[in-house]
Amino acid sequence: MVHVRRSFTVPRPLPAVNDYLADFANAVDWDPGTRECDRTNGTGTPAEGATWHNVSEFRGRSTELEYRLDHRSEDRLTFTGTNKTATSTDDITLRPTSEGTEITYDATIRFHGLARLADPFLRGEFERLGDEITRTMPKAIESAVPLS
Repeated sequence: MVHVRRSFTVPRPLPAVNDYLADFANAVDWDPGTRECDRTNGTGTPAEGATWHNVSEFRGRSTELEYRLDHRSEDRLTFTGTNKTATSTDDITLRPTSEGTEITYDATIRFHGLARLADPFLRGEFERLGDEITRTMPKAIESAVPLS
């Protein structure tokens, strides 16, 4: 299992940040590995149970996961992505601050079967992606979410 946690603040109001991040299709703008992400059920405001087909590139290889919004509340979003090789959980906690919204992004990747043996070798790459998120996610939010 690989776990990465990063925290940062964006100068935007929490409800608007929640709305933006709840639509996982926006991961194409804030997740450095995501190349495509399309909603596969429903339209409108995403609620628990909404799903997306995600195509990401990792270490030069394309991988596809089916993501589901498992939890949505005012201050937390949890997405779970699965394929035959791994289960990825993105847990996003939001907290209002005087500067805007503090975001704590927790990513946990559990590899299945023989892929579990790769855990120690992939940890560094996931840490690097976590560092990139601290730049790409705020930039995407600030571009897409109005100040008020």
